[in-house]
Amino acid sequence: MAQLLLIEDDPQLRTALTRSLTELGHAVATAAGAMPGLHSAVDAAPDLIILDLGLPDVDGTEMLRMLRGVSDVPVIVATARDDENEIIRVLNTGADDYVVKPFTARQIDARVRAVLRRSPGNAGTDESITIESLWIDPRSREARLADRPLDLSPKEFDLLYYLASNAGSVVSKRQLLTEVWGAPYGGADKTVDVHVAWLRRKLGESAQSPRFLRTVRGVGIKLVAPDAAEPAGPTSREPS
Repeated sequence: MAQLLLIEDDPQLRTALTRSLTELGHAVATAAGAMPGLHSAVDAAPDLIILDLGLPDVDGTEMLRMLRGVSDVPVIVATARDDENEIIRVLNTGADDYVVKPFTARQIDARVRAVLRRSPGNAGTDESITIESLWIDPRSREARLADRPLDLSPKEFDLLYYLASNAGSVVSKRQLLTEVWGAPYGGADKTVDVHVAWLRRKLGESAQSPRFLRTVRGVGIKLVAPDAAEPAGPTSREPS
């Protein structure tokens, strides 16, 4: 049973979502504002936070920024804001997932379970993966490139590990949204593109000069050993 903290100012939605998530097997604490939510996050140490952005005291994005200064607890942002720039800004601030209202409790439940499966305390006994100079260990949540630690966000690590687990195979964006983001009903392709771009920079490559990450246009992306990566051509453009 996961211990969830729901930070939502709409009392009807807060009550309905709490009831539904409880029926789905979670323990749910709630807060109606950012500052009470921040105090609860620090004092109660929940397994995961579901965070609205339009809060009455402090904007949820600012609250997330403050939270990330003291905790790495997984956060799913659940909001009515669907602006692409806002989504990118919130993910860059440290959110693990982003869900746009309206949504169902079952959709939130699926995303909660997917995020928690990949959190540091639930890595299980999966073996580390080595692909040439790249080393990834799901148990310690560490990744190294040429013996240098990679500073990855939780979602960047999840994405890298999933691609490495399927090395050499093309993985579609829909598959990544389902397996990494826990969005079985679909999601924003831009979320995948943004995280791939961030991951490229940390791997020391670019869309124009890929090494590990190669996009197969119209199909998906695959992770390969650099020596196995054919030169990029005009028919295999990659997201920047």
